[in-house]
Amino acid sequence: MTTIRVARAGDEALLAKLDELTWTSLMSPAPPPPPGTPFFDEGTRPEDVLVAEHDGAVAGYVRLAEGFAIPAHRHVRVIGGLAVDPDRRRLGIARRLVDAAVAEARRRGARKVTLRVLGHNTAARRVYEVCGFVVEGVLRAEFRVDGTDVDDVLMARSLA
Repeated sequence: MTTIRVARAGDEALLAKLDELTWTSLMSPAPPPPPGTPFFDEGTRPEDVLVAEHDGAVAGYVRLAEGFAIPAHRHVRVIGGLAVDPDRRRLGIARRLVDAAVAEARRRGARKVTLRVLGHNTAARRVYEVCGFVVEGVLRAEFRVDGTDVDDVLMARSLA
């Protein structure tokens, strides 16, 4: 059974470990976080992270952030990270997390949720599409990952 809840400060070590476990060049053009990197910081507070527990264990998370810190952008929330334990994939956890993030964004007054995903990450793109996100733009060959040009795909879901 999977439940979704708001992160707690005590989740930090588990979430940081999940980041280390799930990082691949399929998911991020940035280098992997060094061991010991804190999960929570001034840009990521526990209340901005939803955690999935499956059979009582932390199985994944989604990070929901504000967009640009200007009044004209207050109606937008950004999914700034999604991770699911590789041993618990294909259980619908990612979809539940994205749906929960959309519901939380709506609760916070958002009218739009955006995200960025690497073009070659077809599994994540499929999850986002099933959750109602559409491609709004593509930055062609925005990154060079493992010697290959990779698109940065901008996706969004209207809540209006």
